[in-house]
Formats: sequence, structure tokens, C-alpha cells
Amino acid sequence: MKRRIKSRIPDFKNLEEEARFWETHPVTDFVDETEDVDIVFELDKPKKESLVLRVNKDIKRKLEKVAKKKGVSVSALSRVWLSEKLQNFV
Repeated sequence: MKRRIKSRIPDFKNLEEEARFWETHPVTDFVDETEDVDIVFELDKPKKESLVLRVNKDIKRKLEKVAKKKGVSVSALSRVWLSEKLQNFV
């Protein structure tokens, strides 16, 4: 029977904890604990509409900070928040 070796990669409570771990540990230190996978990229359909929104610098900085913390772009975060807010009005 093959003995299982305990992983040096910890179990994470949330994405933020995992992000902090990988920000301070090079993935190359864990190559022996990974496996090859096939990755398929599917291009999103282009957006049919666009919106230019001007905000003051303070709001932009706050959006960037939250987006970085969540690991998404400012545009993606803004789209989600706008969609969530609009649910209250439909």
C-alpha cells in the first residue's frame, strides 16, 4: 500500500487567505505536489454595450483596492455591484 505524504500546501479558510499564502510562497517550491492539467480558454462574446463612468479619484482608489482584494478587475467588480443594486429596482 502506497503511503500518502501530507501536503505542505495548507487548507485555506477562504480565497483571501489562499491569496496571501501564494503572494508569499513561490509556486515552484510546490511543483512536486502538483499535476499537469489541460486548460481551455473560451473567449467571451464581446459586450454589446459599453458605459463610460467618471468618478473622483478617491472612489477609483477604493474600487481598485476592493477589486485587488477580491482578485478581480475594477470593471468586473463594478458590473457585479451595479447588477446587484439594480436587482432592487426591477
